[in-house]
Amino acid sequence: MNKNNISKFDHCYGCGVCVSVCPVNIICFKENDNGFYSPIIEDQERCTNCGLCLKICAFNHKGVSNKGNNSGLLAFAAHSNNEVVRQRCSSGGIGFEIGKLMIEHGYKACGVKYNPELRRAEHFVAEKTEKFQPSIGSKYIPSYSSDAFSIINCKEKNFVTGTPCQIDSFRRMIQYFKVEDKFVLLDFFCHGVPSLLLWNKYLSEVESKIGESSFVSWRNKTMGWQDSWAICADFDEESLDWHDSYNLSIKGKKHFYQSRMSEGDLFFKFFLGNYCLNKCCYEDCKYKMCHSAADIRIGDLWGKTYARENKGTSVVLSFTTKGSEIIEELAASVCSFEQIETSVATEGQMAHSANAPWVKPYIFKSLKSNHSLESIARKWCRIYQISIIPKRVVNKFKRMIIK
Repeated sequence: MNKNNISKFDHCYGCGVCVSVCPVNIICFKENDNGFYSPIIEDQERCTNCGLCLKICAFNHKGVSNKGNNSGLLAFAAHSNNEVVRQRCSSGGIGFEIGKLMIEHGYKACGVKYNPELRRAEHFVAEKTEKFQPSIGSKYIPSYSSDAFSIINCKEKNFVTGTPCQIDSFRRMIQYFKVEDKFVLLDFFCHGVPSLLLWNKYLSEVESKIGESSFVSWRNKTMGWQDSWAICADFDEESLDWHDSYNLSIKGKKHFYQSRMSEGDLFFKFFLGNYCLNKCCYEDCKYKMCHSAADIRIGDLWGKTYARENKGTSVVLSFTTKGSEIIEELAASVCSFEQIETSVATEGQMAHSANAPWVKPYIFKSLKSNHSLESIARKWCRIYQISIIPKRVVNKFKRMIIK
């Protein structure tokens, strides 16, 4: 007998929200063979057919969930007025400032931090600003979310951040339980989620040079914001706190590995080349540009308009009255906001889902092998780039004709 639950899917976003809503606790969150988190039904016989996991599942719905108190879209260029916060964050520091403000207003803040012991990004809940600090900085790997989502008390005020698909499912959950007024939801412009197979292989190769890492930063602005595609990892015999370890450029005694995208960093080569994203990122993403279930969306304000700015500027989209009120309060105290056109806000962002390269199956197979990332890139990425040269030439010729 087929049960009315998420086992009907052979893949999904892996947001983890279904784990927290199951009334009989039979859904668990595990990494699958391709390096992505998936919900697993451990005991089908105990399923009560309530269908709640499907009701809140963003993957199970065609559109994006509607937001309460929708005030219309407003777009801003913004940054924290605190130069330390701005420097340590991936863009302008707005995400951290929003979380800090929410905590000051009595909210519990659910963000994402990197756990070096488990070598993974994971959601966590903080009640104090200093405990929320590890959420600073981008984490370009899947987040293990189910443990943190499961301890969120819907009767309390909560600020929750996540990928657009995570936030869409979360919105559906709080709407179902009629507690939407107690939550502030924030997502970000998402390129896609790369496989943990890539991250584990990359990190193992880095740690073979520096030893076991105690801290990792995906976007370090030592070279400036415009060229901040750097991954830094450091190692020290003593434990480090967040303040001590984030800015690796001043820790001359530390061992760290840093390589910039412009010099061919292998992690970003695979990630930004779309070689090993989740299946949903190619086929099922409905969250590009301004499509969001959040109150606020943030990201880097790429594009020509702010190309000369090198400290970091965030793009901020407000969708709800709640989001607009938060922005107004931040603008009156700790942040600078400039209202901009939506076209400027989305400049440089992905308008459509990534195309799956035809070499993707071969790359996943290679990531599971003993081959180094360099050898995989040299073989499969190079073959793919050569194979699409004719298409690029044709597209360039078409653009010339149109002009």
